[in-house]
Amino acid sequence: MKKIPKAYFLSDIICISLLLVFLFLLPAKLFKSPTSFVIEASNGNLLSAAIASDGQWRFPVADSVPLKFKDCIIAFEDKRFYSHFGVDFLAMSRAMRQNFKAKSVVSGGSTLTMQVIRLSRKKDRTVWQKLYEIILAFRLELKYSKEEIIGLYAANAPFGSNVVGLEAASWRYYGRDAKTLSWGEMATLAVLPNSPSLVHPGKNSARLIKKRNDLLDKLAKLKYIDQSTANLAKLEPVPGKPLPLPQNAPHLLNRFKQERASLEINSTRITSTLNEDVQLKINTILKRYNNRYRANDINNISALVLNARTGDVVSYVGNIYQPENADLQSHVDMIKAPRSPGSTLKPLLYASMLNDGFILPHTLIPDVPTQIAGYSPQNYDLGYDGAIAADKALSRSLNIPAVKMLQQYKYERFYDKLKKLGIGTLNQPADHYGLSLILGGSEVTMWDLANTYMSMVRTLNHFNTYKGLYNPADYNQATYYKTDRKDEKDYQRNSFLDHGAIWATFNAMEEVMRPGDEGLWEQFSSSQRVAWKTGTSFGFRDAWAVGLTPNYVVCVWVGNADGEGRPGLVGIEAAAPVLFDIFRLLPNGKWFETPKTKLKKIKVCKQSGYKAGDSCPDVVDELAPTAGEKTVVCPFHKTIHLDRTGIYRVTDQCESVTNMQHKSWFILPPAMEYYYKIKNSDYKTLPPFKAGCDVSGGNSVMELIYPKNGATVYIPLELDGTRGKIVLNAAHRNQSSKIYWHIDNEYVATTTNYHQLAISPPPGKHTLTLVDENGERLVQTFTVLDKEKKGI
Repeated sequence: MKKIPKAYFLSDIICISLLLVFLFLLPAKLFKSPTSFVIEASNGNLLSAAIASDGQWRFPVADSVPLKFKDCIIAFEDKRFYSHFGVDFLAMSRAMRQNFKAKSVVSGGSTLTMQVIRLSRKKDRTVWQKLYEIILAFRLELKYSKEEIIGLYAANAPFGSNVVGLEAASWRYYGRDAKTLSWGEMATLAVLPNSPSLVHPGKNSARLIKKRNDLLDKLAKLKYIDQSTANLAKLEPVPGKPLPLPQNAPHLLNRFKQERASLEINSTRITSTLNEDVQLKINTILKRYNNRYRANDINNISALVLNARTGDVVSYVGNIYQPENADLQSHVDMIKAPRSPGSTLKPLLYASMLNDGFILPHTLIPDVPTQIAGYSPQNYDLGYDGAIAADKALSRSLNIPAVKMLQQYKYERFYDKLKKLGIGTLNQPADHYGLSLILGGSEVTMWDLANTYMSMVRTLNHFNTYKGLYNPADYNQATYYKTDRKDEKDYQRNSFLDHGAIWATFNAMEEVMRPGDEGLWEQFSSSQRVAWKTGTSFGFRDAWAVGLTPNYVVCVWVGNADGEGRPGLVGIEAAAPVLFDIFRLLPNGKWFETPKTKLKKIKVCKQSGYKAGDSCPDVVDELAPTAGEKTVVCPFHKTIHLDRTGIYRVTDQCESVTNMQHKSWFILPPAMEYYYKIKNSDYKTLPPFKAGCDVSGGNSVMELIYPKNGATVYIPLELDGTRGKIVLNAAHRNQSSKIYWHIDNEYVATTTNYHQLAISPPPGKHTLTLVDENGERLVQTFTVLDKEKKGI
């Protein structure tokens, strides 16, 4: 076997080494300069951009370069761009002759490929550097296509001042996307990278115009355009000072900056899901309302619109945007800010109780003065209905029925449900919030709130799609950037809220009277059906409105970013009008389909809303969630016994059973009855007992409205320094009955008809005894705090 000479072996190693060096000459990432953060609308138009961290306006490389710019830059810099392999030897030899003849550098001869290399290296240009750039240009042509190379040039060429790249230059000098520029505008930009320090818009305009016009003539000569087009383009003005970039979604831009790493997005540019037209119109709406509200020192307003069909963000306005006025704190993204939700969680409690079989849609809920561990919730109108249907309590946003419902449902259970539904700001134990959870005692972000309602909408929308099953993916959060989402198909038989409970909740939410419409909106066929809810936080710090249709969820917040409360800052007045102005921008659609297989006809007592019992005289069939079968039978209808005349109640001790009339009667507890009969004139109080009838052991006839048993009360000082009084309030079934009041077994007073008593007992625990004229007794205790111990 013939032995291979060492010289051949060595030459092979050298050749392979040189080949490897050539192959790996270029770095993995050619340009490492930071780029601007850019948010585009779903149609590709620019919404917002932020300057790069090095102080340059430099957009990430675009997917494509406008044809006009390609023609202009190739005509101006490298007319044989598509035919050479990185180096144009004809152009280089011509440049060398011209430079030698002029005894100075008057022509470069560099191709666009070589200029890309030079832009990426930023080295001093020596002969050896030029030779090295030639080698790198060859390598660049092997690795990248011509379109990619011209794209790199367009994204990284200097355009004067701190503007880098065609896209940034187009927006800074013309305020428009590069794709929309005319021949004259594009030719102006094409000549700038050649000498950005000498030819700068707003300076040396005569020289800039001459360079542009020369290029236009060259374009005509090369047949890119005709001469008449070139002549018309020469008449266009050149730009003056740089223009500010659009800031139509600045808060979403900042959010993207913060979340880019966690979202695993490499580029600093995203095409968002935002609808440009809707975004701009909502910006205008919010500015109009903000101008009005600022007269009352209400400085901030935000809105979020989600597409429930796709799970995309349609509009994201985190605040009005006025950075020049620092006092307004318009930089704060209120969509992400934790705030008190007011009453906006009430529909979630209503749905949860329907879902878990605690109530039916119209079940009567107590609405009477209530004190729980020293806490006395109040309705917004400071009145009481005695008892009110659950759906009406929701549509009227009554606080006391909501607290009563949560007391029944248990706040620990509701706390767990809220977490499952996606409320991520509950960072304290359930006991920390207690019953105040339903009245805004926690915090919530607009993002979580809107996503929670969107999840409910998506669940109901997919009732037929998933054939009555549930997809956990419906509870995924909305996305604000375009991405390839896979349809997860992990269908399950149960979910956090079933179709029937959601459907009934949305029906109740639709019944709210809209602001300014006086309840007449339903008469107009163009009016959109919207389920909605408002909320107002304690101290008038936050005004909320959230609304939904099968297609969209809209959430609006109004207030001050610093948490300052203002009179008149209430959901129905400040946020709801904005909500409906936004819905008027959105297309109408069909209402939710009825999930018939998740509803059941249940025989319901019409008067009480409970499941009908044997004593209910007026029974109706009502569609209710299937869990409604677990609810209790109506406790308010009871059979009473009347004498032959039907005027008096009797017992078997004073009337023969054969002479009795047996009749079903709607009987509310005394405190509920006391207020209920004021607003319900058809309510019939129990007839009195016939003389001689022994009523001992009968139904309770008295109830103390205030204070409740075991309550702790504080008696304040009056303005003149004297000790104040507390007002005791009781209800009696027989309006004309007398009540004899005793405190600590000592008689105090007698009341008739209107059973209220103002007293000033000393600090300590007291026993209150009420006795009516028939000997019925009611005994309860309460404690009066010392002034010094008020904070206990």
